[in-house]
Amino acid sequence: MSARVDHLVTSGTFSLDGQTFDVDNNVWVVGDDRECVVLDAPHDVDAIAAVVGDRRLLAVLATHAHDDHVRRAPELAQRSSTPDHRVPVLLHPADREVWQLTHPDGVATTDLSHGEVVTVAGTDLHVLHTPGHTPGSVCVYAPQLGTVFTGDTLFAGGPGATGRSFSDFGTIIASIRDVLLVLPPETRVLTGHGESTTIGDEAPHLQEWVDRGH
Repeated sequence: MSARVDHLVTSGTFSLDGQTFDVDNNVWVVGDDRECVVLDAPHDVDAIAAVVGDRRLLAVLATHAHDDHVRRAPELAQRSSTPDHRVPVLLHPADREVWQLTHPDGVATTDLSHGEVVTVAGTDLHVLHTPGHTPGSVCVYAPQLGTVFTGDTLFAGGPGATGRSFSDFGTIIASIRDVLLVLPPETRVLTGHGESTTIGDEAPHLQEWVDRGH
């Protein structure tokens, strides 16, 4: 039996470049009744831990290192670790500088790489490096679930924001075009904020996003 996807929304703030905004974040927990992986750990560690429950947490996987996605990641990993199992925080190394804005005390992360596969509850999660929103942004493709978790790379209606430090519009467009839009059109897109969509619903609008420039 393949894994299921549990969904939680937590509320808090996002801060970068001297500005702070109120945000609601999607948290996705992939697993079965015995084990799971958490994708992003933003604002409320107790709420996320409640969804994990008594399951074995294999890893906290960060889609990118903005504070509204990783603020509680070290705490969640520590709380869920046992003497025989240290829960890693998985992050693409290109986002280490962004990570240090939130965790300057040198909290260790474990490197993710493009093409790496994280297996949970018999389900393979394929790591796709999709830079643009940040240098180390990743998406996580679960073909057995017909689902891709896109973090802040692709939303219903267009690409993630690229108007702040560490981001680049041309790079995120290339990531979406070359890595995401080649997935099967029926693939569910579960995002870092807001509503879900599908690859097929978003693919026809690529040129519109390029033309508008954001």
